[in-house]
Amino acid sequence: MKYLVVTGGAGFIGANIVKTLNELGEERILVIDNLNTSEKWKNLVDLSFDDYVHKNKFIEKLKEGKYENSIKAIIHLGARSSTTEKDVDFLMENNYEYTKTLALWAVERDIRFIYASSAATYGDGSYGFSDDHSLIQKLRPLNAYGYSKQIFDVWALKNKLIDKIVGLKYFNVYGPREWHKGDMRSMVLKAYESIKKEGKIRLFKSYNPKYKDGEQLRDFIYVKDAVQMTLFFLDKPHINGIFNVGTGIPRSWNDLARAVFSALNLKPNIEYIDMPEVLRGKYQYFTKAQMEKIKLAGYELSTLSLEEGVKDYVLNHLEAK
Repeated sequence: MKYLVVTGGAGFIGANIVKTLNELGEERILVIDNLNTSEKWKNLVDLSFDDYVHKNKFIEKLKEGKYENSIKAIIHLGARSSTTEKDVDFLMENNYEYTKTLALWAVERDIRFIYASSAATYGDGSYGFSDDHSLIQKLRPLNAYGYSKQIFDVWALKNKLIDKIVGLKYFNVYGPREWHKGDMRSMVLKAYESIKKEGKIRLFKSYNPKYKDGEQLRDFIYVKDAVQMTLFFLDKPHINGIFNVGTGIPRSWNDLARAVFSALNLKPNIEYIDMPEVLRGKYQYFTKAQMEKIKLAGYELSTLSLEEGVKDYVLNHLEAK
């Protein structure tokens, strides 16, 4: 039996991937991550896997030939995911160079390689949100994180690897096992905590005349749906390229806030606050995943609505603690 490798396996989407693999009867898994001083190790407590390997040790072992003929697929989700990260050298080393090393190693050995790109690569949406390869080099991310993802997509395209691997552009994912992400936690979790503490939710004011306060639109996708889309590609080596992972249905922050209040059976109480200056020029006011490509590839499962996903998250996970 060969290993399934999940990098970022203790993280948000990664831990949910491992959990779902366990539910499918798969335990021959290598979890790759960098736990450091965080408490995301708690995401691993109820999961079954063969081994945990630090991300740097994993690369060393690959180069030493320790995993020759013992890996059947790599789901590469490990990355510095903060959209406000200012250390660009760190982002390039962690998100770009590391991904290049894994991709080349996998392709040279005909091993399935699925990696996380990001909807942050779409920038302000001037070129739309199509996952067509002809648009990859035209996109202009608004932050360094998005650029660190974009530059790998471009590299894979230029080096003719894009049709040998799968890149997934995750939109706004929310759900269980994200608690450790600090400021990068979803607004669903932040809203829940704010309601419990103060009885209200704070949303950023709009600085774009096209959108009223709280009416900025995002494509929110529940992590359970994101996991299903990811695993769809695992045993389909003939399907490759860049694919969006979203719902195709943009919803407002006001919709999200109301969904959290509704799940708790409370009347909405929303306050609009100033957006920090550092974010105003890097803010996405609208995202909408074009989902035709993954559907044409054969993905047929429907996604939960925002209200359905939020209700499941709040009642069956946050309230169940």
